[in-house]
Amino acid sequence: MSETTVTVESSAAEAEAAGGSCCGSCGTGTGTGTDAAQASATERAVFQVEGMTCGHCVGSVTAELTKLTGVTEVTVDLATGRVTVDSAAPLADGEVAAAVDEAGYDLVGRLDA
Repeated sequence: MSETTVTVESSAAEAEAAGGSCCGSCGTGTGTGTDAAQASATERAVFQVEGMTCGHCVGSVTAELTKLTGVTEVTVDLATGRVTVDSAAPLADGEVAAAVDEAGYDLVGRLDA
């Protein structure tokens, strides 16, 4: 398998602190339906990353990108070097470049999603 997806999940308390709420099924959220609106407001950015050759590379890049504030999902296609990042707000290219660099790889640039 050459594509890996990691979804970052937060607790209900973290969601509440961020101004959102969970579905309410656990009894901690309001369940008002705002989650569906928030989910549809997800930003998606696709980046080209060079130097990844194996699953460890994918894991390293994914781990660093998921540390960025607001990142909800990272999908890495090892064969093409394409990294798709979903987030609650737009990400600055500089932040993404720093995270990829910290993982030990090179960000070539942003691609059209």
